[in-house]
Order: sequence, then structure tokens, then C-alpha cells
Amino acid sequence: MLDSLTLLLEKVFFLTHLNVFNHFRTRLFFPDTQREREKKIVTNPCEKEEVPDPSVDTALPDSLYQRGDLLEVPRTLFTHFGIYLGDNRVAHLIPDILPLFTTDKRFIQVTVTNKRLVLGVLSKSASIRVDTVEDFAYGASILLNVMDTTVQKRPLDSEEIARRAEEMVGKIPYSLLWNNCEHFVTYCRYGSAISIQTDKFCDWLKSIIRDHRSVPLTAFLGILSVLFLGMSPYTMLPTLLVPFTLWMAG
Repeated sequence: MLDSLTLLLEKVFFLTHLNVFNHFRTRLFFPDTQREREKKIVTNPCEKEEVPDPSVDTALPDSLYQRGDLLEVPRTLFTHFGIYLGDNRVAHLIPDILPLFTTDKRFIQVTVTNKRLVLGVLSKSASIRVDTVEDFAYGASILLNVMDTTVQKRPLDSEEIARRAEEMVGKIPYSLLWNNCEHFVTYCRYGSAISIQTDKFCDWLKSIIRDHRSVPLTAFLGILSVLFLGMSPYTMLPTLLVPFTLWMAG
């Protein structure tokens, strides 16, 4: 029973993020040849104001990031996390079904496609991989060590943080609720695997469960399913069990 409830929660959490996968299909999971990069600021002698110079690429990143830093890439509904290892390399956890079928790094290291990622989520398979800062960010802005202000723990030594990340590189089980990219970086940096995003989702789910208005709503939807689909175990059991469970949990 507990395994079934856990699986249901993971699928709900996955569906709340599904539109993000479609929205960022080409930017998040496929190589982006037009990635935005930081520009050096130069002075325009005509307008006497600072403007970006499009001919200058980013000066990367050892001057910007230190080994063991926690990098965050904000998305529409979630944030992706990684640990900076130095030399323009970032270790991060990403769902991927391919490690279930091959150990050949030549195939696994290719950019994870949308299909590979979704299948990885459904099959609970992931890999902790090392990519360049640019490939990790895919054109999005990067936040540096922001979580230090919200987690009530001091970061470990920077070398220990990076060592932990490097030791975990490879295939790993995946769970949207219990083992995602945020769990990976918090374990490396603070010594405890936590996920603020998951906690917020669970709090939102609790608020729905505790709202007794959800009980008649789910009962009404169950009755509709019986009327349109007929009486069967697939319609009657959810119609009875879901409202009862919400009532008892609330």
C-alpha cells in the first residue's frame, strides 16, 4: 500500500512539471547552438554608456566559480542544480533511461534528449554526469550558492563537496520525491540529502488533502466516471476509496 501511494505521489509530481519538458524541449534537453552567454561590457564612444560587445564570448568560469560551489539554473516551475568541479565542469543528476541498456560512455555522455529524460523519470533511472558550464545551463542564468541562505547547515569544505560529487558520478536510481538533482547537491554540499522543491510540493499536497472541499469534489468526479464508463472495479474502487482516504487523512 505504501509503495502504491509513493508511486502515485511521484506521478502527480511528474505531471505538474510535464509542461516544462515541452516548453523547454529544444532549450533544456537538446543542444542549443544559439546559447546566450555573458558578454564583456565595453563603452560605446558615441552614446557614452555601457553596452554588451556581441563579438566577445564569455570568460569562463574559474574566475566566477570555485570548486565545490552549488550552481542553480532556474526554470519555469523548477530549478536544476549542480556542483562545480573546476575547469569549467559541473556534476549534476539528470533522469536518463540509457544507462539501463549500456555502459558505453560514448553514448551516455551525449546530451540527454527529451525522450530519454521522460523515460528515465518513468523507469526511475538517472545518471550523475559531468558537463561543461554552458551545457549545464543551456543559456539560462546561473545562481551561485543561493541555497546557503535557506538551508540551516554550514557547507562542508569545498574540496570535500567536490570529492563527494566526483565519487557519485555514474548510474543512480531516480525518484522525483526522494532522489532528484536537489537531493544530490545538498548531500554533497551540506552532508544531508534534502529537497526544498519536494517539500513545497508535499506541503501543497497536504493543503489539498486537509481541505475537506476536495472530498465532495472527488466523490462527484467518481460518480461521473461511473455514469460515463459504467460500473466496474476500475471506476467503483477509486470512487469509494479516494474520497474516503482524503476524508480520513484530513
